[in-house]
Formats: sequence, structure tokens, C-alpha cells
Amino acid sequence: MTTIKDQDGSAIHEVLLFAHCNGGNGTCAIILPNSPLPDIITSTLMQTNPICYNESIISAFIHILKEKAPRLATTKIQGTIFPAPNFDPVLDAQMLGGALQGTDCDKDILIDILTQRCNAQRLVIAEAYSNMYSRDLLIDLKEIPSHHFKDVMVGLMYPPASYDAHELWHAMKGVGTDENCLIDILASRSNGEIFQMKEAYLMQYNSDLLQDIYSETSGHFRDTLMNLAQGTRQEGYADPAMAAQDAMVLWEACQQKTGEHKNLLQMVLCNKSYQQLWMVFQEFQNISGQDIVDAINGCYDGYFQELLTAIVLCVRDKASYFAYRLYNAIHELGFHNKTVIRILVARSEIDLMTIRQRYKARYGKSLCHDIRHFSSGHYERALLAICKGDVEDY
Repeated sequence: MTTIKDQDGSAIHEVLLFAHCNGGNGTCAIILPNSPLPDIITSTLMQTNPICYNESIISAFIHILKEKAPRLATTKIQGTIFPAPNFDPVLDAQMLGGALQGTDCDKDILIDILTQRCNAQRLVIAEAYSNMYSRDLLIDLKEIPSHHFKDVMVGLMYPPASYDAHELWHAMKGVGTDENCLIDILASRSNGEIFQMKEAYLMQYNSDLLQDIYSETSGHFRDTLMNLAQGTRQEGYADPAMAAQDAMVLWEACQQKTGEHKNLLQMVLCNKSYQQLWMVFQEFQNISGQDIVDAINGCYDGYFQELLTAIVLCVRDKASYFAYRLYNAIHELGFHNKTVIRILVARSEIDLMTIRQRYKARYGKSLCHDIRHFSSGHYERALLAICKGDVEDY
């Protein structure tokens, strides 16, 4: 049993390290009880030969834990929208029906209801609305004249997988392709989320997501997107004996930059588990003396480079990645409405509160402050309602 301690000596985490030999196979496991990031930190490390056990891997992992322990001990990953208590879908449907009558809808009622109910509750409201008015709530919301406000309200009505499918479809259809939308979604979703997304895409648009990606993108950027869209990343498995080899593959790919090396690079980043990649990135640092993100940015460019970087950042901390994307959309792209809406809606029940915390810690001002500064009217109010900012956030 190894205890990770903070600077004041207080125990942060207890880490159990054990080895078990069975028929020539060795197993080493690292277990952090109640870790807020179990998909990254809790891992089972397999090796085929206990005699060749590499303790430096465990030492590197313990080093990472010591650096991350204070934040991991105090951070809870959470969203901003939760199921509403005393939920009455019939009353909500009646209120929405009244708000949507006439040419000038009551946007305040739409905000007060749709941003204060979780997605599952909104779907129940839509069913009650259909029974009451023999109309489709989603279609009625699409008739709202205010463009960006409408996009928020419509986005809230899609189930998560259907919303991802909706965003991907619109990113690839029409004039041009929104590559950043493809990156944000495909670099950050789990295997299960990708599977559901592909099913929703086929059902909604009678089109295959992989085929559309193939036809709308090109080069190694396309290859990497296609790999991610397969949804075949290893889960819950890590191999310390392979970490140094995987890191060397990444290092060689950053040095030689041939087509073959690019393929190997994206195969590692797209198929290895998050647990494995944490160790690989540490080994890469040991081998090269350089952070993997800096190496990628120095060796590659364009959307291929942006996609590879996004994968690394999502492996490390998705909330920080989306905080960065929101800041970029607000400040660097002149308030890119589609990006802001997509991230707020998609992450509202997952980790938007955590994203807000990362945003303020990194950029000094709150996300709510920046939204209020760069947007206005009911559109501003809708975004702030999703963010659920406190008074001091403004």
C-alpha cells in the first residue's frame, strides 16, 4: 500500500500496488478508491513476464499522481443541468404550447422550462406536447425566427447521440466542412457514445457516418477521423511493458513524418486506452525531454495536427480541453456561435460546471462573464441559463 500525500503531509490517496504470478503471467494493478477520474486513473497493468517487471513505469505513474493529487482530491466532475424536482410534463407542455402560439413566441417561457429540465424530462415533455396538440415540439421550435436562440432551444431537445449526429451532419453538408466540429466530437466521445451516434446518424439522415467522413475530408486527417469513428479504442486496459515502445513509435513519427509513421502515430492515439496513453505520454517525456503536445505542434500542421492535439488533451482532461475550445471560440473566432452552443448543450449534463471552473482558473475571467460580454438578448439569457452562473460569475 502506497500513500500519496499533499505538501502538508496529509494523505490524498492510497494506492495499492500488488503483483500476482499465475502460470508465468504477472499482473500489477493500481487502484485509487473513489477517484473522480476512474476511467483515467483506475487501471489494471498487465505484463507477460514478471521477471522483466519495469518498476520505472509505476514510479512514473506515482509521480503523475503526486502532481495531480491536490486537484483530483478536490474536483468533482459535474454538469449544470439536473432533473427538475416536482416535474409536471403536462403543465410544461401547456406552457410551451402557449409560448409558441403566434408569430412572436414567449422566449422567456421557453428558457425557463427547457434550460431547467434535463434531457430525459424534455423528451417526456415533447411526448406530452404531441399528445396535447398533435404537433412535434422540435419542429415547432425550428420555426422560431431568432437564429442563434433557435439553435439553442432545438439543440436542447435532441438526445445526446442524436445531437452529436445532428451536428456532424450539418458540419459536413452544405458549403464547406466544419472540421473543428468533427474534431470536438470524435476526439472526445467514448466507444459507447460513438456507437450510439452512428446509429442515430443512420436513422436521422439515412446515411453512413463513416462514408460521409470519407467523402468530405481527406489525407491523414480523414484517416484519423475514420479510425476514431470506428469506436474501437481499448478500454480499461494498460500494458506498462508496451508503454515505452508506444512512446518510441510516437517519437519516431514526430521525427521522420513519413506517411507510414503518421499512420502508426494515429493508430496509437486512436486505439490505445486512456490508461495506456497516460503512461505512453510520460514515457514520451522521458525519451524525448519534450511534452507530446509540443512535439506534435512542432512536427505537424493543419487539421491533422489539431486533431492529434485534441486527442491528447481529451485523454488528459476533457473539461480543460473544452474550456480551451470555448475560450478560442469566444475570443479568437469572434464568438463562434455554433461552437459555443454545441459545447454548452452537449456538456451541460456531463461536465459543464467543471469546464467553467477550468475556464476561470486558466483565463482569469469566468465563462459566464465572457458570454454576457459577447452576446445579448434572449440568446445571452439562454446560454447563461445553461451555464447556471452565480452572481459573482458575471
